[in-house]
Amino acid sequence: MGSEMKVIKNLARILSQSRLGFGLVVVFLLVLLTYFTMSEQFAMNASNAFPASSPKYEAEKTSPSTQRLDDAPHDDNKPRTDDAGIKSKPSNKEEVIRVKENDPPVKFDDTQELGFARNGREKDESKNFQQETTLPMKDDTPKKDAVDFGQFGGRTENFYRAPETKPICDTSDPKSDICDIKGDVRTIGTSSAVLLVPPNQISDSDAHEWKIKPYSRKYLPDFKEVTVKLLRGPHEAPPCSIKNHIPAVVFALGGLTGNYWHDFTDVLIPLFVDSHQFNGEVQFLITNIQSWWMGKYSAILKKLSRYEIIDFDKDSQIRCYPHVIVGIPIHKEFSIDPSRTPKGYSMVDFRKFLRTTFSLDREYPIKLRENPGRKPKLLIVARALSRRFTNVPEIVQSAERLGFEVIVSDAKFDAEISEFAKIVNSCDVMIGVHGAGLTNCVFLPTNAVMIQVVPYGKLEHMAKMDFGDPAIDMQLRYLEYSISAEESTLMDMFGKDHPIIKDPAAIHQSGWEKVGEFYLGKQDIRIDTRRFAPVLLKALENLQ
Repeated sequence: MGSEMKVIKNLARILSQSRLGFGLVVVFLLVLLTYFTMSEQFAMNASNAFPASSPKYEAEKTSPSTQRLDDAPHDDNKPRTDDAGIKSKPSNKEEVIRVKENDPPVKFDDTQELGFARNGREKDESKNFQQETTLPMKDDTPKKDAVDFGQFGGRTENFYRAPETKPICDTSDPKSDICDIKGDVRTIGTSSAVLLVPPNQISDSDAHEWKIKPYSRKYLPDFKEVTVKLLRGPHEAPPCSIKNHIPAVVFALGGLTGNYWHDFTDVLIPLFVDSHQFNGEVQFLITNIQSWWMGKYSAILKKLSRYEIIDFDKDSQIRCYPHVIVGIPIHKEFSIDPSRTPKGYSMVDFRKFLRTTFSLDREYPIKLRENPGRKPKLLIVARALSRRFTNVPEIVQSAERLGFEVIVSDAKFDAEISEFAKIVNSCDVMIGVHGAGLTNCVFLPTNAVMIQVVPYGKLEHMAKMDFGDPAIDMQLRYLEYSISAEESTLMDMFGKDHPIIKDPAAIHQSGWEKVGEFYLGKQDIRIDTRRFAPVLLKALENLQ
């Protein structure tokens, strides 16, 4: 301030010598003095002009040369007050401020910068806040991506669908489509429709529709599709005629069902994956329902669901659910991928479920070291049509010589599942030719032995995929026996020089039709018991 006064005195002397008017000099000096005084005061107060969340405040707060004396260490678990008079939570917590009394909260964390800290400013400054903040304001007007799935049995707050949000329907799998729908879901069976009702109106671009085949192999023809639709708002929703507080699963029969292996692979195992998580508190809505199939597997269906099964094609009711799954997923043939199930279910869990369903007593096979003198039970699964054993008595005699107690049984199409399941569960080893009869391995005790006899014709890959890998997933001891050309009745039919015997690879190249016709449809098996004996001995070894 001293230097400024010296300048003023010198200037006054010069002006006096120039004989300017005294009044003009006085006015000029007052203006100049006022300017210097206000400038100094502004400079002193400018350091406090920044809000607590501004970059300058952050820089000054962390600089040792500008740290204030009242910046004493504080308890991170207690609220503190910043320069603007706003109580703030610890720095790593989420904060909420309100711009106006009726505005919804805007959430931010302390790593985000705001243009100023609110400190009782007038309404016109809220406009400045909206311009300066880097966060979008959440207001009551509908947003393009705003969808609430919580009105019916879930959360009741609106939320924004982020780009990574799981879609309602996943149609990316080459085998199965699956829709997992939560919220206000309404089904209309006679219209083959499943509707998701958002609580607020959404844009036309957000409304969406899927056509789903609710069978595990969507590439098969002749399935009635189910329409899954996200409506544009409650105004489009038909009123509920029946309200449920349990989930539902919509699936189809048909396709390859009727084949015992496909019944399990295509329907029962996928249905277990979908529904077992609900512990019986789920309802089944079935399209293309087949009464004979329902009767055959009624014990399994009743164990999975405690509720009435709905014939979806004839259901005119508008049923409302908090959660609906449309479609049943197949992960791999006759097995489960635990990483793709809701609760990490595996084939071990499925087999435990079957043991409970059919009241099967044995969890493990005999241990020969702990039971000297006892004979392990061996089940030979006989077939009535193609790929049957033609020398069953010889096979039985050979197995008995090696120390087995042998049971021969034919898993007929109309056989009572519960009775045959008990027979299988009572055995320690099961032998069968590649085919649907081997599906009964699901009832074997854990660590029992399954022997798959592979027909002639380079079918090892198919045999491994359909039964070999699944048996390992079930925690069974798996053995495989591929017959020679001499053990096949195809040798008698065509002779050793025919391409069917001489060049199976060429038959495969000609297409699946020929493979199925000859190697699966016209071949029976005459086991060479001497060649087969080492496999039986290996089975005994696995039971030690």
